[in-house]
Amino acid sequence: MVALTTYAQAKYKSVFSITNDNDLYISTTQDRYYTNGVFLNYSFATDSISNKLIKKIYSFELGQKLYSPFRANVRDISEHDRPFAGYLYAGAGFKNFYENNSFFGLSGEIGVIGPSAFGEQSMNFVHSIYGFNPADGWKYQIKDAFALNFRADFVQPLIKRSNYFDLNWKNSANLGTVFTDISTGIFSRIGTKKLQSIANSIGFGSNLNNKKSKFNNEIETFFYINPMIRFTLYDATIQGSFLTSNNTVTYELRPLVLTTEFGFWFTANRFNFKYMIVHHTKKLESERVPGGNLYGGIQINYLFN
Repeated sequence: MVALTTYAQAKYKSVFSITNDNDLYISTTQDRYYTNGVFLNYSFATDSISNKLIKKIYSFELGQKLYSPFRANVRDISEHDRPFAGYLYAGAGFKNFYENNSFFGLSGEIGVIGPSAFGEQSMNFVHSIYGFNPADGWKYQIKDAFALNFRADFVQPLIKRSNYFDLNWKNSANLGTVFTDISTGIFSRIGTKKLQSIANSIGFGSNLNNKKSKFNNEIETFFYINPMIRFTLYDATIQGSFLTSNNTVTYELRPLVLTTEFGFWFTANRFNFKYMIVHHTKKLESERVPGGNLYGGIQINYLFN
């Protein structure tokens, strides 16, 4: 009880996060499509607040995403039902949390898509850890291209029936040389402990508090589900970048995609943890690609001052 009480009264203004997406988290045999993502993030809360703006958080991120056909070893180009592609970037952004419990975020990324993103090397490194064979087929990957992308996020609370259940309207949009799309859906939390507000929850990356904040870092434990509908206009990892030509393997988009993410968040002193599973419908016009796909992810955060 002493440890829990101490934590409940703490204020931590900074967090370092490690996130890894991989289909190995839901299957020991599946290795396909969005096959791996690694993200390192540092975020901190500032002192600038006003009557309406109750919290502002800045973040910096390094990330890499890897994509492959239905397996990592596809020697025959005619069997590639999705292009091999790697995306490497550095990004920065901010989130504003308002008195009405909504938030708006804006971020940007700069990097590269193609061989210079070191996708083949990263995939073979992961395979070596698990004892898998080296990947074969990356020579047909999407060509090198400059990457510049911007993202906007907006969340508005809809329903809070009790201290243990809520519904929130979640929206996002991407615009750039790699991804251009718009999404809308619902983010719902089901708590085993009292839910924190949007402005002070690990579920929204807002559990950072400086000395002037009216919030403390609280204990949180909840399940969540996040169904979204996305309309995609452009995806360079599937179509190839418009800045290059003559990519060996490309496909046309299937513009309407349904995604459902569900998982579990919990805190443990200065740490908090997330496990998620994501299902999405078909993203491209390829006869071999199944109607749906799954992958998993884990996130570990460490809070400090």
